[in-house]
Amino acid sequence: MNAPLPRFGWHAHIELDFTLAQGASRLTGKKHHGPLLVQRTLQPEGPGVCQAILVHPPGGIAGGDVLDVNLRIAGGAHAQITTPGAGKWYRSAHAHASQNVTVKVAAGAVCEWLPQENIIFEGALARMNLSVQLEPGAVFCGWELTCLGRPASGERFESGELRQSMRVAEDAHCRFQERALLLGGDAALAAPAVLGGYLAFGTMIVAGKLMSEELLQSCRMIAAPATDQWGITALERVLVVRWLGRSAQQGRAYFTEVWRALRPWMCGREALLPRIWAT
Repeated sequence: MNAPLPRFGWHAHIELDFTLAQGASRLTGKKHHGPLLVQRTLQPEGPGVCQAILVHPPGGIAGGDVLDVNLRIAGGAHAQITTPGAGKWYRSAHAHASQNVTVKVAAGAVCEWLPQENIIFEGALARMNLSVQLEPGAVFCGWELTCLGRPASGERFESGELRQSMRVAEDAHCRFQERALLLGGDAALAAPAVLGGYLAFGTMIVAGKLMSEELLQSCRMIAAPATDQWGITALERVLVVRWLGRSAQQGRAYFTEVWRALRPWMCGREALLPRIWAT
């Protein structure tokens, strides 16, 4: 009988609470253990929006690492969370690495989860979970962008595993849920119903509000590069934006344009790109 493998890797945990007081959204609660930190908070749009830059100091996620992110946005507050760079998921001999993001948004609050892309290295064993719970009257906008392998270096995703899940619930009703399992080197990755041979993909979710047909059609007129594929689906109080392409940066550019179009309707504000994206 084989002996159990020893536990290794970082187990990092962070809890962030955003509240509204005297017209200002602020980060008022912060608990963390291990290498997950808020680099800083900014208010480039004025006091109404608190932007937090979430940092994983090791710079990469290795086998055995577990990252838990819990976000709570209190009534009336507006929080925007982003990251300073791409998440790099390294090759692992046997242990999975996990990232679990849990978001709870109270009535009248807005949460924008706008991380930069994830790069899944050849041989990585990655699990990414996003769970969003909305109270009635809350709004969530977020995305996940992923690149399999490192095409610029000639590295493809010939071995390894990626498991992803996304779930959005509103007032205890599940509005959107999906799970994906992608295996490195699997012929299914080239199937039209999976990735169609593309190496980069993403899903953007906007939940909590009913969209007019006019705005929906306006968003559908926004085009990604001609080499990519994209589509927008309106579900009950959830908008789902899909993208497939050659470069995750192109996917972020496309999602950003959709976000620009939606933000005035979503929260009554014009879009202002996080400055950290330009560094």
